[in-house]
Formats: sequence, C-alpha cells, structure tokens
Amino acid sequence: MGNIYLMTTIVDRKIVKKYLDLYHEHSLHVMFLTLGYGTASNEILDYLGLDSIEKAVIYSVVEENTWTTIKNQLQKKLRIDAPGGGIAYTIPLSSIGGKKTLQFLLENPNFEKKEESTLKNTTHDLIVVIAEQGYTNLIMDAAREAGAYGGTVVHAKGTGMEAADIFMGISLSEEKEIVYIVAKTEEKNAIMKSIMTKAGHDSKAKSVCFSLPVTDTAGLRLLED
Repeated sequence: MGNIYLMTTIVDRKIVKKYLDLYHEHSLHVMFLTLGYGTASNEILDYLGLDSIEKAVIYSVVEENTWTTIKNQLQKKLRIDAPGGGIAYTIPLSSIGGKKTLQFLLENPNFEKKEESTLKNTTHDLIVVIAEQGYTNLIMDAAREAGAYGGTVVHAKGTGMEAADIFMGISLSEEKEIVYIVAKTEEKNAIMKSIMTKAGHDSKAKSVCFSLPVTDTAGLRLLED
C-alpha cells in the first residue's frame, strides 16, 4: 500500500532530454510530454540565467519512494535548483480510473493504492483524462451525462506506450489528448465511471483517467447555481 502522485516537470526545451534520460534510468517510462511557454519578463529571465521562454512539460505518475529518489537525483545530478534548471513538483492523486489504469501508469502489477485520499474542506476535484487523439467529444459526452460542465484539451506526446500491451492488453499511439475537467467532489466518481464505461480501455478513445484534489476555485459559482 502506498501514496501516488502526479509529478510535473517544467524545463527549457533545450535540456528536456537530460530529464527524460534520468527518468528512464529510474524505470519511469510512461510519461506525457507537451509544450508550454513561460511568462516571465526579460528581466527575470536574465536574473535566472534563462535565454528562452519555450518550455517542455512532462507529466508522470510516481510512487512516493520513487519521487524521493528522483528528487535527490534532480538536485544532485541535474542541479535543478540552479538558475535555468527548471522545476518539478508532485500533487497527490485522489483516485484512479480502475486497476488496469493504475498498473499502466506505474508499470507495477503489484502496487496497491491506499484508500482514496482527500484534503479537508475541498469541494472540487480535477479529473485528468488521457486518451487517443480525436475522441474529445466522446469523452465529454460521457462526462456531461454524469454532471460535468466542460473541459480543456491539451495535445501531448506519450512515451512508454509499450507498457499498455503488458498491463492493459491494448496498443496505444504516441499522440495523445489530455482533457482537464473540474468537477464537484461528490460527482467526481460518477463522472470518472461514465468516462471509463463509454470511453475507456475497450473504446476507440482508450482513455485512462485519475483525479487530483482542488483546494479552491473561482468562476464556477454561476454554473453551479
């Protein structure tokens, strides 16, 4: 039994390979890579020793012990704390869309997650759905049937997709869409179940999903009223 986290790494595109290589060294193969842009001013970029605002964003699900090891390597081997290094952080997952999804994301058939985690006084969760490209409508139709309002789509590239053959018995392409849906905590499980039933492993979307606790929101009150 253990805790699991979504690890997010944000680094300059020019050095992203160093981070990917490090993660592969520690058997972290299932990752999702997308592009981003920093918003810092030129003065701040100069201060931090950065010459570009174009970023690579890496998402991966990690066990608690794995994060402890990787954090140590990021600091000592890649000097992530130095100017221009980057940033990595973890967020606890509150739930996972099925055992096969858990095994696929961690590449560990024996891992058992602790009881569903919650934060005190939270009313919303962020549902993250990772699917084959072109099936956003299928995912959102399933989510709306269970009470979701809407979502945001990000295009990404997946790595370690061969692990899906082992743990899920399916073949996945590298091109992905990540759908973010903010939902009421009491409606989260129903939305995730609907997505996995209608757009899950056995559908063309081949979705995997998990949720993250949200500590606060703004902009949802009118929709909920």
